[in-house]
This record gives sequence, C-alpha cells and structure tokens, in this order.
Amino acid sequence: MAPSTVFLEPDNLLTPKEKNKLRKPVVEKMRRDRINSSIEQLKMLLEKEFQRHQPNSKLEKADILEMTVSYLKQQSQLQMKRSFHKSSQFDYREGYSRCLQEAFYFLSLHKVRTETQTKLLSHFQK
Repeated sequence: MAPSTVFLEPDNLLTPKEKNKLRKPVVEKMRRDRINSSIEQLKMLLEKEFQRHQPNSKLEKADILEMTVSYLKQQSQLQMKRSFHKSSQFDYREGYSRCLQEAFYFLSLHKVRTETQTKLLSHFQK
C-alpha cells in the first residue's frame, strides 16, 4: 500500500456547516476537560471529607459531585445556625440594654431615692 495523503481544503472552501462539524469534537473535548478539571479540584479541596466518609476507595465523578453537594448543604446549615445564634445573642443584648434604659428612665422620674432604687441601680450597673 502506498501512503495516503489527506488533502485538507482551505477554510474558505468549507461551508459553515462543515466548519461546525470539524469544530464540534474539539469544543466538546475542551468542555469535558474543564468538567474533569473542576471535579479533580473539588476532590482535592474536600479530600479530608471524602477520606472520612469513604477511606481507601476510588471515587467516581458522580460520588465526588454528590459528596460535594452534601458537604456544601451541611456547611450552609451550620452557617445559618451560627448566624441565628449570633442574631439571638444580639437581640438579647439589645433588649437588655433597652430594658435597662427604660428602668433608669423610670427610676430617674422619681426624685426620692429609696434604698431599693439605689440597690436596683447598683445591680444594673454591674
């Protein structure tokens, strides 16, 4: 057999449909490479989490994605709990301060200082 040579037509002789047909596999390979690269990055970022759930096992791409989604949901829930807790503490402190202001205002309206008022003011200032 004689070596065969493939004659490639110049770009200007190809129809747009033919150009797309030639370009499609290249674009598809680039897309798959991006997906694989991102999955590999997820695997490396969450390596400790994966080892905790499935030590010494080779993870499939679908496993990596599922575990990542699960991990992110868990982190989101923890974040919401923390922000709720901080919000509750802030609300408590704000309410306490407001109550204290009202009590001081009420006690300041009475010119006579009784022993109870003095003890109460002293207690609030602590």
